[in-house]
Amino acid sequence: MVSRLFLAGAVFSVAIFFVATEVLSENGERLLLFVGAASKPPTEEAVKLFEKKTGVRVEVVFGGSGYILSQMILAKKGDIYFPGSSDYMEKAKREGYVYPETERIVVYLVPAINVQKGNPKHIKGLEDLAHPGIKVAIANPEGVCVGAYAVEIIEKNFTKKQKKDFKKNIVNYTESCAKTLTVVSLKQVDAVIGWSVFQHWNPETVETIPLKSDEVVRVGYIPIAVSTFTKNKVLAEQFVDFILSEEVRSIFKEYQYFSSEQEAFAWIGQKPVGGEYAVPAEWTTGK
Repeated sequence: MVSRLFLAGAVFSVAIFFVATEVLSENGERLLLFVGAASKPPTEEAVKLFEKKTGVRVEVVFGGSGYILSQMILAKKGDIYFPGSSDYMEKAKREGYVYPETERIVVYLVPAINVQKGNPKHIKGLEDLAHPGIKVAIANPEGVCVGAYAVEIIEKNFTKKQKKDFKKNIVNYTESCAKTLTVVSLKQVDAVIGWSVFQHWNPETVETIPLKSDEVVRVGYIPIAVSTFTKNKVLAEQFVDFILSEEVRSIFKEYQYFSSEQEAFAWIGQKPVGGEYAVPAEWTTGK
């Protein structure tokens, strides 16, 4: 079941990529970015600012971090890999698709429950997501980092029966962070396990219910690195430096991303940071 969704996401990503590369065929200095949708609103603003300041054309392919990594590998193109968590960056480093020495941490993320504005189903915590009559979505854990975090939290905290009931409530496995937020905004589901920042992407339609500190396994972070497919490493490194500038950090701050481990810990308590999680096969095979 989820594997079909992964394939659909990959096909969708391919379609977006070829639209982008058609634009890239023009003459001039350009960058191609593969970006996890966990940073979509502030990254869009940062890209516009970089273009204005430098005159460099920047094309961006947004999507689930696993999907966009697969597309970058398939296309053998791209200057920057900017996933939504450490999980896929670790894979990219291990398999030689980014220059490890160029990796930097941009901001930190904490998983949370996101509900419709006003919380009409009166969801108070994680256990409520396994109650009858609650419609839930999580991102596809096979290709989207926040989906893997959701599975990790469920596996840690739910009994076998709760997990079974939770799975019955899942009506959608979304293809990116942006789409995970959208299903709540459009009232297609009552809740998702997403990031705390989702509320600040669209405060008119979404609010956040924090998880309990002991329910959260780890704090995530958004890394950035130069792709080994780049044809202009100097310019790509310039973009990384720009993303780490105070000017861009202030954009991320406006959307309530955490700028340090300490800020994230103040919100959820001290946790391991980053790392990788192997999603159990039952979540990727539909069994």
